[in-house]
Amino acid sequence: MIEPATHFRDFRRVAVVGGGVIGISWSALFLAHDLEVVISDPRPDIEKLVVDGLAEIRPTLDALGYDTSRLTTKLSFVAEIADAVSEVDVVQENAPEQLDVKQSIWTAVEGAAPSHALFATSTSSIPATKIAAAMKHPERLIVGHPFNPPHLVPLVEVVPGERTSAETIELARSFYLSVSKRPQVLGKEIPGFVANRLQSALFRECIYLVEQGVVTEQELDDVVTSSIGMRWAVTGPFQTFHLGGGPGGFQIFSRTSAR
Repeated sequence: MIEPATHFRDFRRVAVVGGGVIGISWSALFLAHDLEVVISDPRPDIEKLVVDGLAEIRPTLDALGYDTSRLTTKLSFVAEIADAVSEVDVVQENAPEQLDVKQSIWTAVEGAAPSHALFATSTSSIPATKIAAAMKHPERLIVGHPFNPPHLVPLVEVVPGERTSAETIELARSFYLSVSKRPQVLGKEIPGFVANRLQSALFRECIYLVEQGVVTEQELDDVVTSSIGMRWAVTGPFQTFHLGGGPGGFQIFSRTSAR
């Protein structure tokens, strides 16, 4: 059983399993928050790949106000997963979207990581319930799905599996808040989670409008960025429509729209 959630100041060392685009972005954010980061990835060129990626991200971190003068000081690389996670407080896995691969990784992680460590998987299509099916303690695993790139976009969707414990949910929330993320805990598992489902629904209509000759791709982009994109960035869909109803709020707006 996972130990009680600790305050976020107790997070010191993070294992990033998978050093691709998402893994590099996560690592940049963690390092910018002065955490120790150990990366585990079987690629022979992983060190160069990560260091070059961090160099590209550094100017953005500078612009955001982070001190990047010693960005890679606390960065290390360990090939074997068991060795990489043996002394960490968090494991953030970003492996390919393959169930067998993720299950194999988490079996190895579970056997070597400390009992207090947070287990988070970055996936957009595989539920934590399925990934944790091969674990002895499935209550320890939760989805920590960022909106790409993690170092820049605040959202991280925190999605518990059927057996994820309340302690794990709160531990995940605490950790992501500690690195300036905006964690949103979902009430249930659903393919694509929330942000990607919304994005996909809108994009389906975008394609339809372009295919029908209503607008060009550029014209549609201009429509979004000069209207609903501006609104939603500040208030979101529900509050936007609520404000559109005036003193009567969303109830009045919905009646008016239905006419």
